[in-house]
Amino acid sequence: MSLRIVFMGTPEFSVPTLMEIVGQGHEVVACYSQPPRPAGRGMDLRKSPVHEAAETLGIPVFTPTSLKDPQEQERFAALDADVAVVVAYGLLLPKPILEAPREGCLNLHASLLPRWRGAAPINRAIIAGDRETGVEVMRMEEGLDTGPVCMSEVVPIGPDMTAGDLHDRLSTLGADLMVRALAALSRGALMQTPQAETGATYAAKISKAECRIDWTKGAAAVHNHIRGLSPFPGAWCEVALGGRTERIKVLRSRVEARSEARSEDGTGVAGTVLDVSEAPVVACGSGAVRLLQVQRAGKKPMSGAEFQRGAKLQAGVVLA
Repeated sequence: MSLRIVFMGTPEFSVPTLMEIVGQGHEVVACYSQPPRPAGRGMDLRKSPVHEAAETLGIPVFTPTSLKDPQEQERFAALDADVAVVVAYGLLLPKPILEAPREGCLNLHASLLPRWRGAAPINRAIIAGDRETGVEVMRMEEGLDTGPVCMSEVVPIGPDMTAGDLHDRLSTLGADLMVRALAALSRGALMQTPQAETGATYAAKISKAECRIDWTKGAAAVHNHIRGLSPFPGAWCEVALGGRTERIKVLRSRVEARSEARSEDGTGVAGTVLDVSEAPVVACGSGAVRLLQVQRAGKKPMSGAEFQRGAKLQAGVVLA
């Protein structure tokens, strides 16, 4: 049985779920998304990926800045939805919104709750060095990602998997999981399990301040930081190139199998470039990492070897 659905989402992560819902024959009566934002060099207003996808499907799109206004709540209720599907929408849903659809609101969340509730579960899982994560469909309530879980899929996190790699895997898997949950809902067979009372962690939004690489940490922690922020917003450091200091993003790395990280003069200062025979190898507080993919300001991503050929770093140079 097809359902009458309001879809609420904003980034690219949400789009596969919207497309799957429509492809399964459900009636999406409206999409809610974040308002257009300035973007690009010209800072022109740009619609969100969900907004653009909905328009190509002929679905009405609403972009309120808040859902606390009674008129917005009345408009939402008037859509007469069976259920609202929420995927990385970006606005808190007040109680009148949560209670308006006949079957409430289902949220697709990219972690194994209660671990990594909040805004950046994919990044935080990788930065923390987690070996597995997943995607879950949960019934929403007023608390932040505290509702009971209806369905879940577990995904291993490989040792070199980036946030971008994991994002794409969970986005596709989550779309399939949500349509399975909607099929169960339509049959009256969607079960739910309360979240565990222990083990909750909060996935705070990534701040600009934490994107700078701290080379004094161990190699594994530096590697996890790099891949956990790749490709966006990107972990970065500074290096002297051509007589000026340039910021570079490090998008992929590899932990080097070395018992210790020391520069040629034996000082072993964290951030010291140890080896430039291929992609640069950089000393950490313990161990070292090889820079496999970097991005210079205003340039496209390039391999570490390509970067070294252009930058001509010397062993002993210190990255800050």
